[in-house]
Amino acid sequence: MDESSIAELVDRQRAFFNKGKTKDISFRVNQLKRLRAAILENQENILEASKVDMGKPAFEYFVAEVGFASREIRYAVNNLKSWSKPIKVSTPFMHLPASSYIYPEPLGVVLIIGPWNYPLELLMLPLIGAIAAGNCAILKPSEVSPHTSAAIARLIQNNFDMSFIGVVEGGVKETQILLSQRFEHIFFTGGTTIGQLVMEAAAKHLTPVTLELGGKTPCIVDGDVNIDTAARRIVWGKFLAAGQNCVAPDYLLVHKAVKEQLVERMIRSLEEFYGKDPSKSPDYARIINDRHFLRLSQLLGEGRIIVGGHTDPKDRYIAPTIIDNVSMNSGIMAEEILGPILPIIEYGDLSEAISIVNGRPKPLALYFFSKNGRNQQRILKETSSGGVCINDTNVHVSTSSLPFGGVGESGMGSYHGKASFYTFSHMKAIMKRSFLLDMKMKYPPYKDKLKLLKRLIM
Repeated sequence: MDESSIAELVDRQRAFFNKGKTKDISFRVNQLKRLRAAILENQENILEASKVDMGKPAFEYFVAEVGFASREIRYAVNNLKSWSKPIKVSTPFMHLPASSYIYPEPLGVVLIIGPWNYPLELLMLPLIGAIAAGNCAILKPSEVSPHTSAAIARLIQNNFDMSFIGVVEGGVKETQILLSQRFEHIFFTGGTTIGQLVMEAAAKHLTPVTLELGGKTPCIVDGDVNIDTAARRIVWGKFLAAGQNCVAPDYLLVHKAVKEQLVERMIRSLEEFYGKDPSKSPDYARIINDRHFLRLSQLLGEGRIIVGGHTDPKDRYIAPTIIDNVSMNSGIMAEEILGPILPIIEYGDLSEAISIVNGRPKPLALYFFSKNGRNQQRILKETSSGGVCINDTNVHVSTSSLPFGGVGESGMGSYHGKASFYTFSHMKAIMKRSFLLDMKMKYPPYKDKLKLLKRLIM
């Protein structure tokens, strides 16, 4: 789409929003149900597209994309009426008789820009919040996963009026045109660098943004831990989608007392999950494109490879890899890996591990494996991250009752469940006063009124 077509689409959506149809709760519920039906009806088409783009296994695709979106829609439908009700709050004595409440209202036309690693889920989940809150939305799928982008575009175009929900495919040019338009909210999922550009463009229209970014998610393993379970859960969380997951463990901080055992069990878990040759496993994904393959391949030259390290450029295959003897100043520790490479760093005292985490930008997630309740509390109190999962990885993200979002360089704002509804709503403050009593004290002249006023409000 060119600039005039995109501008016309935004205008059409704003005109549709101004008709007030999206403010009707039953309309929102019906549109959410339509979205769920469309996702389920088109799941095989999107799965095939996902296989072409990054070889994602059907099980992972269904759980993380179709299943997650379906559950989130049911959760929104079941709770939308209660979320939408005005919230009564207290009124100061000096304003009585009066009543005060907060009224959730839709923002208007919103822009949702999705990433390539979970292209369906990370477009649909914010869209669910936008619809639930009563907005119109324009979706921009990632051009890095082109087949999935086209499948999602067909899903939306075949089931929704573009005046309500629209899709703009394309690359940098189309994204720049979209960002030059005026929206009531922009929701972006992706890398920190692009997030900065999105925020810069939004500032020209004073448009609020939600930025779901990433960062280097630490996974800390305490000395007091169930080794077998921890190993399985870390390996699963790291190598899901070949590590191309914004909340995958990015580096492992392991207590020296259990490091050798943990590594041994992790190697065993890798073989249990993917066999002796993961390249032949139907359950192991591929790297999204040649550029990311090259970037990840260059990281394999750092530290000592314990297991993995094998690559196949033609298949964009990088084996599940664990690397030891990694320097904190190495390239692999300088950026988010977003691939199937897991560096291990040994520590002797929990304070050392906490210091390493706190010496880096705040991550999107933090994982801590320990049976020790006191150490669990230390992690919660002495570190800052978008979210924390104790004794597992990734699973906190799929809980609709928990808000998901970053802090600092890992993002701003949150969504999922009720948090999505609030993200795409304006919480309007309302006070309704009665004519029955009108205190003259607040009106001029103010002579001799100040002392009495202080008695009443101090």
